[in-house]
Order: sequence, then C-alpha cells, then structure tokens
Amino acid sequence: MIDRLNHIAIAVPDLAAACAQYRDVLGASVSEPQNLPDHGVTVVFVELSNTKIELLHPLGDKSPIAGFLERNAIGGIHHVCYEVDDIIAARDDLAAKGARVLGDGEPRIGAHGKPVLFLHPKDFCGTLVELEEA
Repeated sequence: MIDRLNHIAIAVPDLAAACAQYRDVLGASVSEPQNLPDHGVTVVFVELSNTKIELLHPLGDKSPIAGFLERNAIGGIHHVCYEVDDIIAARDDLAAKGARVLGDGEPRIGAHGKPVLFLHPKDFCGTLVELEEA
C-alpha cells in the first residue's frame, strides 16, 4: 500500500533560524515559506535528492503545531509522510484493518496540492502518519 517516503516533517519554533540551519550549515536547498491556513501551518521544504524535510511552524491561534511546540519547546519530528497510489482505497483498506483516520476521514489538499490524510499515532508505534496521493 505505502510506496515512497515523501517527507519527514519537523515542527520548529523559529522558522527563519531552522531554514538558515539547513541552508547555511547543511548546504541544503530550502524553499520559500508557504502559508497553509486550512492546516494552521507555514511550511518550508528542504529538498534532498531522495526525499524532503518539511519544516512546520504554527500559523494562527488554532494551529496543531502550536500545541506540539508547547510540549516540545525546541521542536522535533512531527510526522512522516508516505505516498499511496489511491488515497480513498488506502483509507478504506486501513479502516477495514482497524487503523484510525484522523478528522472526518475525508482527504484534504496538502502542501503539494494533492489529497492527504493523517493516521492516529497510537496505531503506528507512536508516529503520526500522513498519506499523500502520488
């Protein structure tokens, strides 16, 4: 069902400092910030040859990243994202196997302009999993 690792998301308390660290210290290519009000985040992508790192920063009062950073003040890994061929088929298969899809279970458009879903971390070894349709 899952295919390629699309990205690893890291919540950061200071987006500019995180971008500088990846760009200036590690020599990575870093995108411009993109606000995603529907998700309550500002994202920046660190482009690697085999995947991406997604830097997440809170956007707005109801950002889920704000709560994460309250518990993890210096930031940390927030989720991993895997690609799937058909997000609806993946959702239905996972639900039939007892995995919990967060929210209302309907895909939303993610940062790459493609449908995404999140799976409950308690079902995946404590890791929040995002599925993105390839």
